[in-house]
Amino acid sequence: MSEARVERRLAAILAVDVAGYSRLMGADEEGTLVALRAIRRELGDPKIAEHRGRIVKTTGDGLLAEFASVVDAVRCAVEMQREMIARNAAVPAERRIEFRMGINLGDIIIEDGDIFGDGVNIAARLEALAEPGGICLSAAAHEQVRDRLDLAFDDLGAQQVKNIARPVRTYGIALGASSRTALPAGAPLPLPDKPSLVVLPFQNMSGDPEQEYFADGMVEEITTAIARLPWLFVIARNSAFTYKGKAVDVKQVAQELGVRYVLEGSVRKAGNRVRITGQLIDTTTGAHIWADRFDGGLDDIFELQDQVASSVAGAIEPKLRQSEIERASRKPTANLTAYDLYLRALAQYYRYTEEGLAEAVVVARQALAIHPSYAPAAALVGRCRGQQRIQGWGALSANDIAEACRLARQALEAERDDAETIWQAAWTLFVLAGETAMAAAALDRALTLNPNAAHAWSARGMIHAARNQPEAAIEACERARRLSPFDPYAFLYASNTAAARLAARRFEQAIEWADRALHDQPRAVGAMRVKVAANAHLGRLDQARAELSRVLAIDPKLTIAGFREFAHWAAPEALELVVTGLRLAGLPEKWAAVLPRS
Repeated sequence: MSEARVERRLAAILAVDVAGYSRLMGADEEGTLVALRAIRRELGDPKIAEHRGRIVKTTGDGLLAEFASVVDAVRCAVEMQREMIARNAAVPAERRIEFRMGINLGDIIIEDGDIFGDGVNIAARLEALAEPGGICLSAAAHEQVRDRLDLAFDDLGAQQVKNIARPVRTYGIALGASSRTALPAGAPLPLPDKPSLVVLPFQNMSGDPEQEYFADGMVEEITTAIARLPWLFVIARNSAFTYKGKAVDVKQVAQELGVRYVLEGSVRKAGNRVRITGQLIDTTTGAHIWADRFDGGLDDIFELQDQVASSVAGAIEPKLRQSEIERASRKPTANLTAYDLYLRALAQYYRYTEEGLAEAVVVARQALAIHPSYAPAAALVGRCRGQQRIQGWGALSANDIAEACRLARQALEAERDDAETIWQAAWTLFVLAGETAMAAAALDRALTLNPNAAHAWSARGMIHAARNQPEAAIEACERARRLSPFDPYAFLYASNTAAARLAARRFEQAIEWADRALHDQPRAVGAMRVKVAANAHLGRLDQARAELSRVLAIDPKLTIAGFREFAHWAAPEALELVVTGLRLAGLPEKWAAVLPRS
């Protein structure tokens, strides 16, 4: 039997998205929906039909349309954007509905009226690169219209976009009166609906013009590394570099670009050595939330750029998270969005107490009640349940575990770009369901999306240790620790390293790393169990028993049988190594309830 032939055709694809949709919905849900319906009825549908286009599908905050001609697609997009500028002229800045648009010419697959393929994916990625009120084109689309339409184009260079292997040459359409120029003079741009950041050009402090290329390359690498974090809105390099060589006020820059955070820095060269400094500023408060410096040799300039870029991205991510958590904690309860509730749940999770983890689950569920498909909140429920299981905090019911696994799978299916959400869901299914192969594959996907995801590296280290692959585990944990040394959960890197050293039968080193973890987090039961087992295998039974008593103070019902059930995901040799140590220290095989005397 021959397979059904796949239908393909070449088409111009227009992807449209509402900038700041969550913010608009949070401020006035009904009013936003009414306004969007009116815009589509009065402007979008008629314009697309006028230019011989077809709406393929719509979402709450956007649409996808195809055209037989790129010229028609561009004319349609330009007329829609110019009409929106006129419509927004009398609307307060915080209530304006603005669209981002992306246009690509590419081969598409047609199935049941829907369209698929890289041609569609690139259009969607171009839309994400566009500024509010702007239009981005691929090189293929630009080639079709550059000499046919009376428009000015800005060459934005090759852009590395998510899930597309090759860089995409990108062009912006200069609309003349953009949405920004339509704002009242001096009015700040409204902030996007997620944390927003610009990496400004680094100052060349060397006095050597030849070092300009190095400083500019550093900024480009850092921008690319940070842009891999999909929960951040990162200003494109081309916009950031309009400030190159100028004395800037970071608050003014933030208002002009519509961002909350500014990363600035400098490069100083002396001989064959270079020093790079960076600082991250919250422009709404003026606070410096992160600063660091990096020293290195110029023997391999590109390796140094990669090293600094990954270090900066890994270091500022937890600082940004903490800053966002503090912002959400100050927000009035009546105005909380699903994102704000997620941040509040994360704050409870970071407390790492029995009460904190339980409250985090409650608040994450509240976020899901508002936005049932919000993948970060779904994954966080599983992450909390996994930590409760590891710590022995509360007796998880079969329903608790089933719910956590269901939400983790939901998050994995829904999330395509966020490495943080993907690794949490993978880790949950590993710890609670023992799905080792699936978890390893999902972690690979997370680290492909963001090689600087420190927690994903740490989770990979835990899985390697459980599989009795200690050297790979040690390497993964070390990479996590280098990427994010100041993370609130950095103790997990040390705890997982301790488990890896135990698997390698390097008992002294296992104890040393367990002590590092316990120094930062005295309640880390996983590190305590490693100390018990390592001391027992070294014959230090008094120390092993003393450590076991600390474990039982937190998890009083722990038994050999219970630990075997919990660690069902571990390879037999790795599991028996820990079980033997716990047994030597005196952990009972089964828990026996103390019955009252009759």
